[in-house]
Amino acid sequence: MKDIAAVNVTEKILARASGRESVSPGDVIFADVDKAMVHDVSGPGVMKVFERISGQGVDTKKLWDPSKVWIAEDHFVPSADKISAGNIIKLQDFARNYGIRRHFKYGMGQYGICHTLSHEEALVLPGEVYVGGDSHTNTTGALGAFACGLGHTDMAYVLLYGKIWFKVPETVLLRLNGALPPHVMAKDYILRIIGDMGTDGGAYRTMQFAGTGITEMSVEGRLTLANMTTEAGAKNGIIEADKKTAGYLSSRGATGIKPVIGDDDAEYSEVFEYEGSEMEPLVAKPYSPENVSIVREAPSVELDKAYIGSCTGAKMEDLEAAARILKGRKVRIRTEVLPAAISIYRKAVERGLVGIFLDAGATVGPPTCGACCGAHMGVLGKGEVCISTTNRNFPGRMGDIESQTYLASPLVAAASAVTGKITDPRDLN
Repeated sequence: MKDIAAVNVTEKILARASGRESVSPGDVIFADVDKAMVHDVSGPGVMKVFERISGQGVDTKKLWDPSKVWIAEDHFVPSADKISAGNIIKLQDFARNYGIRRHFKYGMGQYGICHTLSHEEALVLPGEVYVGGDSHTNTTGALGAFACGLGHTDMAYVLLYGKIWFKVPETVLLRLNGALPPHVMAKDYILRIIGDMGTDGGAYRTMQFAGTGITEMSVEGRLTLANMTTEAGAKNGIIEADKKTAGYLSSRGATGIKPVIGDDDAEYSEVFEYEGSEMEPLVAKPYSPENVSIVREAPSVELDKAYIGSCTGAKMEDLEAAARILKGRKVRIRTEVLPAAISIYRKAVERGLVGIFLDAGATVGPPTCGACCGAHMGVLGKGEVCISTTNRNFPGRMGDIESQTYLASPLVAAASAVTGKITDPRDLN
């Protein structure tokens, strides 16, 4: 029988949140939530739930704790149509009526993609339980938190009561031995994992990353890993917080950082080992993130567009990688670069990256989820082929159902923008 003390980081966080001495996979718990987020799609959805249950006699006049709730405007900004513009107004009214002060508004200073704001603004700390009205809330688990997405009804319950139930997930450990080569990024590593596990390999499980390769990896690289655990079906992705995590958060104003660390002898349902030195640049071919190929073995298709953006591929580190490729070169296809938050955009300007992108012929735009979710700001037309730093490439994900998206790292996306074909960054002249 498993020693009661030998638990991993996810189990420790959920035990604390549920007031238990310990929890085990399969346990159903009622956990306190530390932080909660909605955006301009999930927020209006939650409001509809409030309206419905209010009509059934539920008191929806006050939230459990407005100081622990924050709102992002990110999916349909700049407003794509009258409906999206109306949703922004609904969010403003919601924030005012319920006293929510953390509202990141488009066109008013700092704003950006919700999953980027969670770490750029140090809104979530190690050891916390964080839930958001978006499937890629998993991203923030890279900071050592239990982070997962919820649907509208569950989010409504959290906002009213500050609690939600979970079934404690079993944990898969993914160990990276040694640092990744210079031409390989975290995006390549997570694509390799999804290619091996499949898009259902993490179904309602925790995907925990560890090893010397993770220790050496930047916090922004780790965020990419946790982000795409969603594409493997995982309940959450997590990386134990360390000195890098604490430094990253402290530099963004966080205080009271208390990392939660799992026991050395914690057990896992499965353990996968990867050697950093063996990793290569990869792409995920249409129409699944698990349809993975080494870039040098990928089809030599003509591309119409390169997209460098989204919560997965437009952090500062991602933009710097793309700029290293694009500096002194010209793009051959339509290329869009959209920093994931205004704070990142500002740094990109200060460090000369925006000039590099413009000189290369790319278009630089505002933070938005628009093109990633196929809504606006650069959707694909019928038959168009795109190489993208985003996280999904299902049919119609980025536009017309007959368009095609290849998922890749910022290095591969930028190299491909230069040649007009899927290109390994090592193969540029």
